[in-house]
Amino acid sequence: MQKSFIGAAFVILFFYGGLIVSIFYFFDFGSFKEAMSSSRVLFSIKLSLISATIATILALLLAIPAGYVLSKISFRGKELINSLLEFPMVVSPAALGAIILIFFNNPFGEWIRNNVYNFIFSFGGIILAQFITILGVSVRFIKTAFDEVDSNLETTAQTLGATPWQSFYKISLPLAKNGIIAAAILTWAKALGEFGATLMIAGTMPFKTETLPIAIFMHLQMADIKTTVSLILILITFGLGSLFLVRWFLHRGLK
Repeated sequence: MQKSFIGAAFVILFFYGGLIVSIFYFFDFGSFKEAMSSSRVLFSIKLSLISATIATILALLLAIPAGYVLSKISFRGKELINSLLEFPMVVSPAALGAIILIFFNNPFGEWIRNNVYNFIFSFGGIILAQFITILGVSVRFIKTAFDEVDSNLETTAQTLGATPWQSFYKISLPLAKNGIIAAAILTWAKALGEFGATLMIAGTMPFKTETLPIAIFMHLQMADIKTTVSLILILITFGLGSLFLVRWFLHRGLK
């Protein structure tokens, strides 16, 4: 039985590993060097890194308190919120982007566009698309981190005179620190690779809203396979680097 199950694991390895290895058939160092010296490509990379970082910070500002309360406190509506966390995962990113576009065409959405900020075809639209896509995942990851913290530790601290805020800040948050950092890295990596919602909201304007995933899409549309492969490898490097950091933090947490 163990050999069969190990075989299933290696099938997954060969499946995903084979896809990654296959793109090297079209890899050309000259094209990679040219892509890395292209101002348009460098702008796309910079835009992706900045927008993903901002979206992740905004998501964490909500995800940490929300993840904590969903993990430790019972309240009316908790199950509904838990279910809605899966919304960005069960709805395709393109459909999610379309929903956001529809929202900005109702009276309240139009008021926001005219009086607050116009997210359509703008840098803010990229951040909004990434934020909405990653928020549910971020809350889920951080809730899992707080689930690993023994609630009795907070209860004991409060019986000794600590306030709920002090027990959260001095006990639960430090104990969940590595899990939260890992969640932040994974959330950032997901934001970096977000494509569908960004395409629908922000468009594909070079030097304005063309993120790295959109640049991949645009070069593939132009049948520029070698540059597409170079951009894919850059995105994979960021993704695998993020996973390495996550494993390192989680390994530290087990020591």
